[in-house]
Formats: sequence, C-alpha cells, structure tokens
Amino acid sequence: MRSVRKTFGKKVAVEGIDLDVPAGELVGFIGPNGAGKSTTIRMIMSILFPDSGELSVLGKKSAVESKDRIGYLPEERGVYKKMKVGAFLRYMGALKGLGGPGLGKTADEWLERVALGDVKNKRCEELSKGMQQKVQFIGCVLHEPDLIILDEPFSGLDPVNMRLLRDLIREQHDAGRTVIFSTHVMVQAEQLCDHIVMIHNGQKVIDDPIGAIRSRYAPRIVRFEGLNGADASAAVGGLAEIAHVSATDGQAEAHLADGVDPGRAIAAMTAAVPMARVELHRPSLEDIFIDMVQDTADKDERERLRAQLRQDGTPTEAGGAS
Repeated sequence: MRSVRKTFGKKVAVEGIDLDVPAGELVGFIGPNGAGKSTTIRMIMSILFPDSGELSVLGKKSAVESKDRIGYLPEERGVYKKMKVGAFLRYMGALKGLGGPGLGKTADEWLERVALGDVKNKRCEELSKGMQQKVQFIGCVLHEPDLIILDEPFSGLDPVNMRLLRDLIREQHDAGRTVIFSTHVMVQAEQLCDHIVMIHNGQKVIDDPIGAIRSRYAPRIVRFEGLNGADASAAVGGLAEIAHVSATDGQAEAHLADGVDPGRAIAAMTAAVPMARVELHRPSLEDIFIDMVQDTADKDERERLRAQLRQDGTPTEAGGAS
C-alpha cells in the first residue's frame, strides 16, 4: 500500500497508509474499534476502493485478480443458512476451483479437526454463532490459499475455541502462508504475531516486528507486593529511585524515575521493605498504545480505550470504518 486514503463523507477512515507485508509473515492489524482496520482490509480485498494511493496484492493490481489464492474471513459473519454444512463447504471449495471426490473428504476432515464432525448434515442455521464461525474459517482455508486475511476472527468465541483458532492460524503460518488478521484485543496479537501494525484514527502509528517493539519500550514499571499482605506502597513511594506508585487491576506498581536502572530500583525496594513479590513489568501492546495516545486523550478517554482493548466484543462501526 502506498499513501492509501479512504473517506466516508466527512469521515476520514484511513489517512495515507504505507504498508508492505512480505510473503510468509504473520501480521496483526491492531487498534481500537473505529481505528480503520477493517476499512484497510476491505481495500486490500477490493471490497472498497481507496480515494487515492496505490495497492497491490500477490503481485496483482487488485485482489480480484488473485482471488483464488486468497482466503478471507470478513468481520460480518455469514453462511448460507438453509444449506447443510457439508454442502456449504463443498460449494465454498468449488468457488475456489476445487472439485472431485477429494473435496468432500477434505471438508469432512476439517470438520473433525474443529470438533464439528457430527454437524455436516445439519443446516447452517442450526449451529451456534461460534460453530458457524469455525465453519466459515474452514471455508476460508479449504483451498490452501497463499494469503489468508481474517477480520476480527476471535470475536464471540469462547476461550477453548479461541485457543483452537490460534493453533490453526499458527499451523497455516507454519505451512508458509501469509496471514493478516485484525483485532482490537491486543493480547491476541501478542500471542500470535511476528509483526504488528498499529492503527489509530486512520493512521499507522507502529509498523514493526514484535521483538523490536518490546525492545524499544524498555520496562519502567515494577510490580510488587508486601510480605504477609503488608502495605509497602508508602515506603516504596518515598524512594529516590521511584517517581510514583500507582495501582492497576489491584496490583501495586512502582514507576521508575527518569534514568534509573531497573535493577538498582528493585534492590532499593527490597532493602526498604520486606517483599513477597517484586517483578519487572514489561509493557504490553495495550500499555504502549495507551502511552502513545495519552497526549491526545484525557484520562476518561484513555480508560475507555483500555477497556475496549481488553473486551471481546466487536461492534460494527457505521460507514464501514471499524
């Protein structure tokens, strides 16, 4: 993508994004709802077209020219409700150029792998939303595409099926396929991705390997707990090595003063008060994102964003800009 821009009326959904995704990478598009992730994906898929800028997919000018080499799971879930599951998957395979007696066998094997071996003769409308989602994922990868694009694939899944889907995505990546998926729940991207593209207000704010992101944002917080439940916050907060003490999710956190080595701070903390636990907290993608937007968002907005980045619900924004 080169300088890609997309608007919906006065709403700027994507502003000047440049992006390269090398073959074989596992890339996460992350950011809160409304950031521009789905709009970006829909432009990659030629569902939407940019107002300006250029993009190419698998060496072609649009995804339309490479459609049989792409597997796509859209944000808007949808199956042919009256079709039986087995027939639906055979139809999806046929749309991608598959055929012959082996197609039904492959579909059956996939259903067994996702614990849906007993539903192939049921109508799609008889399945739960989570089951339908797994069926759609099978339809997305059945033809062994070179590029797999998944828009909020974990939304609505229970923890067991989230783990199953993570394993299946890793498997597709290990087979050499390029995988792009979007999510607003950043821990999902941390668990899976080689590379992170963070989008905020339609603009790309991070585009780096996850290792490089972590090394750039050095740990500056020490989480601690006083021995036998003692409140150690006052003693820790009075140390020269500590800028201030706060609490996040019920955990006491010491924020290091500028220029202080973490090892030195931990030594000072343990010397000052008996500790049951002291650990250096490496910033998560959520922490990094909140830190990046703190100059442009007030405290309530930051807390709203933090809550959104943890929840597993994906409301669809108006105008396709989710």
